[in-house]
Amino acid sequence: MTASSPADDPEAFARAFEAAFQQAYLRFHRRDGKRSQMSGASRAVLLHLAHTGPLTVGEAAKHLDRAQSVVSDIVTQLEAKDLLAREPDPDDRRRTLVWLTPAGFDALDRERQVLSTELVARAAATLSAEDRAALVGTLEALNQGARP
Repeated sequence: MTASSPADDPEAFARAFEAAFQQAYLRFHRRDGKRSQMSGASRAVLLHLAHTGPLTVGEAAKHLDRAQSVVSDIVTQLEAKDLLAREPDPDDRRRTLVWLTPAGFDALDRERQVLSTELVARAAATLSAEDRAALVGTLEALNQGARP
């Protein structure tokens, strides 16, 4: 009995892909120092605001099921880092909304990154443009195939 080729058998492909993906993940995983990582609470506030749009601190606290004072402290810390800004509500000048700054959106994008784009770019420079396009296209097709 001959072993099936990953190209011929979805099960063999799955095993080969898992092994290759594991190596790629370990090789290209983003490794930041502790100081550059965002706390879970800060990340939650930024993510929530990115999904909902500008909110008052009270509304954000209610949505996040946290005390208003806790969310207010987080907002103040994020504001000091220029990741959030307070702005008057255009519909009700008595209310103050909090919203992500451009730096806040950038920080959130970095937080979502799993792989080091610098390491991937360095390795990708050794591939032809056709190979890079084929690799991305194949991964996108694989992801499409996983959709329900």
